[in-house]
Parts: sequence; C-alpha cells; structure tokens
Amino acid sequence: MNHFELRAGELHCEDVSLARLAAEVGTPVYVYSSATLERHYTVLRDALVSAGLEAPLIAFAVKANPNLAVLRTLGRLGAGADVVSEGEVRRALAAGIPAERIVFSGVGKSEREIEFALQVGVAEINVESEPELHLVNTVAQRLGVRAQVAVRVNPDVEAGGHAKISTGKAENKFGVSFAEAERLYANASNMAGVKPVGVACHIGSQITELAPMEAAFGKMRGLVERLRGEGLSVDRLDLGGGLGVPYFNQPEPPSPEAYAQMIARAMGGLDIQFAFEPGRMIAANAGVLVAQVLHVNRRPEGRNFLVLDAAMNDLLRPAMYDAYHDIRPVTPREGAPETYDVVGPVCETGDTFTRDRPLPPLAAGDLVAFMSAGAYGAAMSSEYNSRLLVPEVLVRGGDYAVVRPRPSYDDMLERERPAPWL
Repeated sequence: MNHFELRAGELHCEDVSLARLAAEVGTPVYVYSSATLERHYTVLRDALVSAGLEAPLIAFAVKANPNLAVLRTLGRLGAGADVVSEGEVRRALAAGIPAERIVFSGVGKSEREIEFALQVGVAEINVESEPELHLVNTVAQRLGVRAQVAVRVNPDVEAGGHAKISTGKAENKFGVSFAEAERLYANASNMAGVKPVGVACHIGSQITELAPMEAAFGKMRGLVERLRGEGLSVDRLDLGGGLGVPYFNQPEPPSPEAYAQMIARAMGGLDIQFAFEPGRMIAANAGVLVAQVLHVNRRPEGRNFLVLDAAMNDLLRPAMYDAYHDIRPVTPREGAPETYDVVGPVCETGDTFTRDRPLPPLAAGDLVAFMSAGAYGAAMSSEYNSRLLVPEVLVRGGDYAVVRPRPSYDDMLERERPAPWL
C-alpha cells in the first residue's frame, strides 16, 4: 500500500498535489510519503512481533534511501540502520539513530572506517572475511576496546530479482562459507580485540518467493546450533533483508505477515535476538520521481519518443538493472492509450526508461510520475552530463518540506578548484 492517489483528477502524495509540488519546487523532483514510510516499517515490525520474534532489531538499509529526513522518520519509530560506509554511519547518527542500533556491513571496510565505527560504538560489525576479522581485531586493540562482531555467511542459495543484486551464491563476493564461519567464529572468541555476538546472512534483493529465504534461514539455524554445541555464545542472528516489493509488473510478493510466519517456523524454539536489514520494502513504494514531458517526438516509422526532463542520472535503475517502473500521468488526459519509448535528455542510448510502453495520451508540458522510486532512486543519482542533482521532498499530510534542495550551477562549479598552473 502507498499514499499516492488520484484526487479530483490529479495525482496526490497524501494531501499534497504533485502538480502543485512540481510548480513550486520544479522538475524533476523526488517526493516521499511519510505515511507510507511509517506504515511499511510498522507493518513489518508488528508482523515480526506477532509471530513471536520479540524485540527484533530492524536496521533500515541506508543505501536504499540515505536522506536524513527519511532516516529520521524511521528512527523515531525505533528503526536502526544497516550501513556500508563511514558516510552512512555519520548519516544515521546525524538523523538521530543511536549507535547501538547501527549494524556495519560491507565487504571492504577500511581501517579508518572500522576505527570510526568502534569510536562511536556501533552495535555490530559484520565481518565478511578472515583478513577483515584480523583487521577489526588489530584496530580494536589499538583503541583499547572489544569490537562486537557477527560473521556474515554466504549460504550458497540463489535468489534476487537480477544478477547484480543477488548476493547469496558461492561465486558472489559477500560473506564466507559455513565451514569458514565455524572456524572464524571460534578463532574470534579467543581474540583480545573482538567479541563474536552472532552470525549474519543476506542473499539478495527483490526476492519474491519465500522458499530461497527459508532454505538459507534453515542453514543459518543449523550454524547457530553447531556453534552453541561447541560451547560458543551466539546471541544474535541477522537475517538481512531482500523481501521484494510490487513494481506493478510482477506478481504480488509475500506479505510481511507470511515472511514473519515463515521465520517463526524455521526458527521455532531458537532463543536468540533477530536482526533484519530491510531497505527496498520500506522505501520503494514510499517515493515517486515526478518529471515533465519536454517533447513528443513522433517518428515517421511509427515510434513515439516521449522525451522527459528526467534522465538516467536521476533514476539509474532502468538503465542498470532493466528495472520496471510504473509511469503515471499526474493529470491524466482522456483518450486511447498510445505506445511510447520513454527517454531522457542524456547523450546515451542507454538513457531509456522503457520501450513500447502503452500510456495515456501525453503532450509537452504534461507531468508524469515514476512510481516505486523511493529506493535506489535519489541514492544512485549523479551529476552525469553536468546535470544538477534532483531535489527531494518529504510530505506529511497536507504539508511538505524540501529535504534536499536542488543545487545551483554555481554550487556545482564551486566544488572544483583549478590547478595552480591553470
């Protein structure tokens, strides 16, 4: 469910007209619904608790949407943060999320990043290799602290909506094998600078079936039981994220209730704290990208190019993942649908959002909304072709705030410095 609906012939975000936002803020513009963010988080939390998974740590994947206002909205509900860089740690802290609710993941943490994470006291560092475990141990001893770590396991289970977002197969770069995990966990328990507190896994993103997750989670349970059988303490099991969202062209993914009940079945009787790292399922359908039609280029051979002021640098997912986004007119016109290739102004053929898409009739000046753009939209945007970053707006009821302004061209140019000999 989301809070983007037609009212009096115009698409609204909650009680705010997207046409009004476009007129006052300009296009392209990302628009987020507070009500949708809050609903998606609370539905997941309540489903987990109702299934008997008491006091779960739900650490929102900051990479999905790092906007401070979005993070603060979720943090006030009790969300933690799953981070993969020092910058994301700093964002979570700046948004008011306490360090004890921050989980630091990622395969390539630098010594500086580990040091910073330990200085602020994050809840857990997920180590993904033996060299990283030794690096964390070295840095922690130098600081005179004992780092809480979880060993991330690669369960060798195929899942994920696209090869580039599948993370749980043996050939992927993430985590260690089960045999390595048992050895590293035992070794970590004897290190002066680390304290192993749990194990973790994450098998991919945009997963629309529960079976791969259930297979992976069953393996993780077995690992916990083997470690405990060796006399080792395992207090936390981090099951990652990855549950898919409806992008309108796919079957409805499993509900949070079905997901929670599956976990309860797989983990029944296992006395442990659970952690989760959802990103897309909370943020995707809470945001849209609003763009304006610049031209309708009707070719003699019959192709209609709908040229927008938004481009691949503003919404990269279609170019990078062949991702589908529903496209809706903000003020729909009467008339039979037409078929369009929807493209942007960037000087690449890859700057194509979709081909042969039936849409209501559109004309220059009309507004369209890319639905389900709240995750990995603004987060992956860039200034390619020296285009300005898209502003972000957060709506709450009838109010809105620009939570990331559009920079000026002077702002963009002033970040660079000429070499002294120029």
